Amino acid sequence: MTRAVVIGVGNEYRRDDGIGPALIAALEDRWLPGVSLIRSDGEPVRLIEDWAGASLAVVVDAVLCEPSSPGEIHQTEVCLQQPDGTKALGTHSHSAGSHSLGIPDALRLARALDRLPHRLIVYAVEAADTSLGTELSAPVAAALPTLTEAVVQILRK
Repeated sequence: MTRAVVIGVGNEYRRDDGIGPALIAALEDRWLPGVSLIRSDGEPVRLIEDWAGASLAVVVDAVLCEPSSPGEIHQTEVCLQQPDGTKALGTHSHSAGSHSLGIPDALRLARALDRLPHRLIVYAVEAADTSLGTELSAPVAAALPTLTEAVVQILRK
């Protein structure tokens, strides 16, 4: 079993949608033994393959919210098991992400295929701008150091 995987979801050519890959780049300079760092487009089957066998999967993605607070970070630990030990899923029925399919879709498929990670934490960063470009907006760029430290702390527990 892999100790941990961090999956940065997004498109680095769509400004704030690139927060996931930007986090992976920030973590590459850290010493994180036993941690795999993966850039992902968020396609559900690839997500499942990326987190299969992990004791901890951390997924980071941009989200579009209304009303929006660009740069705000939301952390959710997805409930994968119920108290009786049976597998459960989170309570969200749809994704607020910037992709047509999202993490909830991957979770449902992973459950059916028995490919859930042992533990899943999702960080969603509210986006301001997902137009073409490679730079993060100012509020999302300002959130990156806080996000990086939060993920490092989770990994070191």
